[in-house]
Amino acid sequence: MIRECLSVEFEIEDDDCPLAEATRSANTTVDASPPLLRDDGNVLLRFSTPTGDGLTEILEEDPRIKYLYRSETDERYNYRCLSVHPCVVHDLVNNGFMVESLSYKSGSAVLTGAVVGREILTEVMQTAGETVGVQLKRVHSIGADADTAVAKQWDITPAQEESIKQALASGYFEIPREANADEVATELGISKTAFLERLRRAQRGLFTELFQDIG
Repeated sequence: MIRECLSVEFEIEDDDCPLAEATRSANTTVDASPPLLRDDGNVLLRFSTPTGDGLTEILEEDPRIKYLYRSETDERYNYRCLSVHPCVVHDLVNNGFMVESLSYKSGSAVLTGAVVGREILTEVMQTAGETVGVQLKRVHSIGADADTAVAKQWDITPAQEESIKQALASGYFEIPREANADEVATELGISKTAFLERLRRAQRGLFTELFQDIG
């Protein structure tokens, strides 16, 4: 019986996927369907982009891309092709991540999907931890009330939840950081020490919930 299904979002930087590299060169955005790994080891890619972005020429010159096909509808190009280069996404999928949406922009990728159970999430996170440039952006239980606060879903206090939200909104978790601890604390109206204590307690609460097999 399925005990819990979790919705997960990853951000991927510095992936050597052909689509990621192509969007970096063309400075464009690609909305992709989940990639399909074929029995021959090649990957079927299906994606779309705004017209006139120069992506077609870049992909045609990439030796990792085969049988590129393009059609046009509603001012968008729709592509299908084979890639001979499996990427980070497949490492995550092979460990239990179910892809729902995938978007590439200027070399970065945002990947959303689901995992069944926290044990599977742990395995996916271990895989992500072994992969350069993969960050977990958010996770929540599927089917939970959309208005339910994070503090009610996870073992953290409302004050800790507020600290995490403000840190995220201020860019504290970005690389490089867009705000330091003093600046986030000022926004919250508390001291730097209080902010850091709330943040660490919140992180411990979240991670303890996610990785219950760790003592």
